[in-house]
Amino acid sequence: MKIISRNQWFEVQRLSDGVSLIHEPWIRPFYRCNLWHVQGRDRDLLLDSGSGLVSLREQLPWLTEKPLLAVASHTHFDHVAGHHEFPERLVHPAEAAILAAPDGLNTLAEAFVGDEMFEAHPDCPLCYAEYRVKAAPATRLIEEGDVLDLGDRVLQVLHTPGHSPGGISLWEARTQTLFSGDILYDGPLIEDAYHSNLDDYARSLARLRELPVRGVHGGHFGSFSGERMRQLIDDWFVAHPQLR
Repeated sequence: MKIISRNQWFEVQRLSDGVSLIHEPWIRPFYRCNLWHVQGRDRDLLLDSGSGLVSLREQLPWLTEKPLLAVASHTHFDHVAGHHEFPERLVHPAEAAILAAPDGLNTLAEAFVGDEMFEAHPDCPLCYAEYRVKAAPATRLIEEGDVLDLGDRVLQVLHTPGHSPGGISLWEARTQTLFSGDILYDGPLIEDAYHSNLDDYARSLARLRELPVRGVHGGHFGSFSGERMRQLIDDWFVAHPQLR
């Protein structure tokens, strides 16, 4: 397995309107989580924190130049293993216990972390063979309808269970932008995790389809348009006719 320097582990793509995509390019696409950094006047927001193999705060110190809300779209290992590095940690109550006491089973790390996940390993003491997600107890619980105020922009919390019971999406009405986590992205969806629920999945997708979305930033793979979102949702219901 190729070994690379820690300072090459993260890649940052600055998009429009103060949104940046942070990801770990040496993790293969199916396993690679999108970390979304949203800049605000008074504070910033980071939706998800990645695999935790390499320190986000050390490699990307600009993340904490302002107060930062580290939000968990849900608590699978690829989304929250860096949360322990940040003092303000937000999660839905349905998954707060996992964030506080993560293990290989409840975060899915035991099922997925292995050679097939990586193109390369970082040159750090934490070998994936000894991989574990560190506890990061929530400092704030967020639920349906809560608003995350960054000073000059606000994001509304949508409870979108299905992939997991505490899954959330964030909706910015001003820009008509949806940060959808793992309930929807443009790739193979995971509907059969130990705490997934197809009825919840159907309800979450149906409500997202009604939003006037222009752009979607998902938990994996590339961003896409609102039109593509509606097509993906329609295709999902065609594949699940019993849930229409």
